[in-house]
Amino acid sequence: ISFILFVPLKQRLTTVLALSTLISAFGSSFQYGYNVAVINSPAPVMQQFYNTTYMERYKTEMGQNLLTLLWSLSVSMYPLGGFFGSLMVAPLVNHLGRKGTLLFNNIFSIVPAVMMGASEVAKSYEIIIVARFIVGICAGLSSNVVPMYLGELSPKNLRGALGIVPQLFITVGILSAQVLGIRNILGNSAGWPLMLGLTGIPALIELLLLPFFPESPRYMLIQKGDEKKAKKALQRLRGWDDVDAEMTEMRLEDQSERAEGRLTVFSLLAQRSLRWQLISVVFMNMGQQLSGVNAIYYYADSIYSSAGVNENDVQFVTVGTGAVNVVMTVAAVFIVEKSGRRLLLLVGFGICCAACVLLTIALSLQESVSWMPYVSIMCVIIYVIGHAIGPSPIPNVVTTEMFRQSARSAAFMVSGSVHWLSNFTVGLVFPFMEVRGLGPYSFIVFAVICLLTLVYVWVVVPETKKKTFLEVSQMFGKRNKVEIKLGDSDLPLKDSKEDPEKVTAF
Repeated sequence: ISFILFVPLKQRLTTVLALSTLISAFGSSFQYGYNVAVINSPAPVMQQFYNTTYMERYKTEMGQNLLTLLWSLSVSMYPLGGFFGSLMVAPLVNHLGRKGTLLFNNIFSIVPAVMMGASEVAKSYEIIIVARFIVGICAGLSSNVVPMYLGELSPKNLRGALGIVPQLFITVGILSAQVLGIRNILGNSAGWPLMLGLTGIPALIELLLLPFFPESPRYMLIQKGDEKKAKKALQRLRGWDDVDAEMTEMRLEDQSERAEGRLTVFSLLAQRSLRWQLISVVFMNMGQQLSGVNAIYYYADSIYSSAGVNENDVQFVTVGTGAVNVVMTVAAVFIVEKSGRRLLLLVGFGICCAACVLLTIALSLQESVSWMPYVSIMCVIIYVIGHAIGPSPIPNVVTTEMFRQSARSAAFMVSGSVHWLSNFTVGLVFPFMEVRGLGPYSFIVFAVICLLTLVYVWVVVPETKKKTFLEVSQMFGKRNKVEIKLGDSDLPLKDSKEDPEKVTAF
């Protein structure tokens, strides 16, 4: 709010824009974070339920390998569902719109919420695994559609700040799951089914309230051709009638869309003028997920236990870590328009790289040095701080800004697929790496990935703050060896060794 008070009147956050942001982020992004952490604290009692159910069916105890496999599936079905949800992004947002897709997506939250809530009564761990896949579809859609929706609602001076709000609600969702997972609350044998079922409540709230707020004006004008509704939506979002400048910018972009047509994923991959944008999105999303962040969240309790934290205190340390994550994401909301996107990515990945190296050393020495467990905890907290200010929130913001309307849905489909496949890989492989493979040296792998991503961002990714979508396209023109034509004036390309491909922007 303090940031908003210092910007010009016509660039401030209006009530309609603020409520649209809060409702869509709470109804969709909150669930993503909640379901990342919801099975962390009650893991022992849920695994006991798996064992008891298996024994009642087959009159024998479940083997440790089978239990590890079923639990890994319970964890990894969520990001696998997220991958399939990402594949649905482009067709849904192009046919239902951004807001319409968010409303439709609530089906994939309410149904699995009922399933997970009833799993104990049904005596079926299979229901949990299937429900985790379905709620993963919800997360896969929301993690891509909410940033797209808010990026298209926001004026360019607030796009970064509002683009981080979905990540803020993801961290709030994680923290909420960690608090509810305390054993004296719901993280016990009686409360875990209710805890899993609560994910349906934000979906119901969004289903009731979001219909009263505008659809993306860019979607209405450029993809639906309805200028009247687009202008009315823009007037509601800005809080004044004079929106001619933004309407003109959208009309110019609309002319560009008609010239090149809406891009599918396959045509996006072949589009020379978008080559480095697409490579950058893939690198940033792989770096974000393969940097180990979900290894921290999925297995935080076991990491703290292996670090020597008392079993009764682990849950409180985990909640404290979640609170730090929320605070740092709030900080990112307020500094992103001052510091820029690129700096936050560089600093964030640098901190994460250093924290992973130190955590590896601390975990290796904790048996011989009495105070090393405390160093391990500090390394985890430092890692969370680094990830919260850059690698977690910024990739979606930059993805929105790097692509124009015709390519944006396909770009989010690609970035979401990479995001969730990487997430799935970490969720499935990390427990085996930790227990049967590299042990504490698992985090060296994450450190290397953080370092490689940092180098790529340093070399390739430009600063995009306060730029229009067309201006960002110009910035990538030289690297793509294309010439972006703005009306009748061309942007010259210097030092190019071959004839550039000309791309008409509008």
